Amino acid sequence: MLTLYYSPKSCALASHIMLEESGARYEAQLVDLNGDRAEYSKINCRGTVPALLVDGVLVTENVAILSYIARTYPNARLLPDSVLGEALCLSILGWCASSVHISFRMSIRPQRFTSEPQGWAGISDVGRKMFRENLQKIDAMLVAGKWLMGEQYTVADAYPLVFYAWALIGDVPVQDLQSFREFKDRMIARPAVRSVLQRENSVLLQA
Repeated sequence: MLTLYYSPKSCALASHIMLEESGARYEAQLVDLNGDRAEYSKINCRGTVPALLVDGVLVTENVAILSYIARTYPNARLLPDSVLGEALCLSILGWCASSVHISFRMSIRPQRFTSEPQGWAGISDVGRKMFRENLQKIDAMLVAGKWLMGEQYTVADAYPLVFYAWALIGDVPVQDLQSFREFKDRMIARPAVRSVLQRENSVLLQA
């Protein structure tokens, strides 16, 4: 049995979705990131989600967790078959984690980037602009196919759905991006995705 530590509205949605898609037996453990994290910090010293407990070993960060899921449950075909295809898929995940995610964080938590309050508004504005530009890049990547890797659904498709939800929450324009919007609709139509969105009471169900 695997245990996934997650929190609604967080990037843990990506790992949550792909665990469900893989057919793995797992327990979803809710973590209140707005409350006292003392107990959770005993499990994960970073105090962040997602985290996946595997045979007593804790794996953190979406890129690592998603790669583990795809490799552990190959019958779900959540990674391309070729080495090059896998590398390209993981490069999308890396970009999502290191660039798109960070741009949104800048927009909503500028205090994490400077201790000077007078700089917060500027950082937030830059982050919002960068996040919107990254959404446009995702939209452009989806013009050529149903999924980010073309016709194959992979672990790379879960993280962008997080960003669509964040755009709605943060009131960042996204519904004008046709390819991205249609991708969101295809994702929500998948039973595994819908099941997780319902468990997390996601804003995407009203999108």
